[in-house]
Amino acid sequence: MSDEDEDEFAEDDDFEDEEDPDDLFAVTPEPRTVCHLCGGASYIAAPTLAIIGGAPRTVDNGRECPHCNGARTFTGLVPPL
Repeated sequence: MSDEDEDEFAEDDDFEDEEDPDDLFAVTPEPRTVCHLCGGASYIAAPTLAIIGGAPRTVDNGRECPHCNGARTFTGLVPPL
């Protein structure tokens, strides 16, 4: 492997330094709990009747989770109710 190849790989490793604030799997200083109702997706199913092509169908629009209000997690350890 030449020095040029090693430099090329070193440039590709920079993306790991960026942190995503919405990352559910990021390590945080305080414990947190993923929402039990939406599973961290921030929305839940909201099936609605729709007429598509003249036939009645169920469409899942989704709505904001009422338990976590779209926050996806809770601060601290929250047991399921």
